[in-house]
Amino acid sequence: MKQANTSYSWKRDPLLWVYSVLMLIPIIMVFIAYNYYQLNFCVYAGWALLVFSIVIILLAGYEFIMKGGAPEGESLVNTTVLVDSGVYAVVRHPQYLGFILFVFALVLMSQH
Repeated sequence: MKQANTSYSWKRDPLLWVYSVLMLIPIIMVFIAYNYYQLNFCVYAGWALLVFSIVIILLAGYEFIMKGGAPEGESLVNTTVLVDSGVYAVVRHPQYLGFILFVFALVLMSQH
């Protein structure tokens, strides 16, 4: 019996390409409508929130790589250990929180 290919490839997933393009649109729109209403406090708060969100995303990724228990040569999707330390001790899904804060930071910076 032929074994299913479980390795991940960007080439086989057109929805991931669509998702990536749709995620780039808000980032591009921030530069088009940057500081639209001239509320500088919102822009500074947006930049601070953007940095904070990126730090959360990177910490979550680092913790997942270090303690996730993915077999050698396999994707992180194939982790075998529940990670409950580091940023995962505070937030159940830190990547989701990071991306939500990232989008909110874009809203603050563009004000549109």
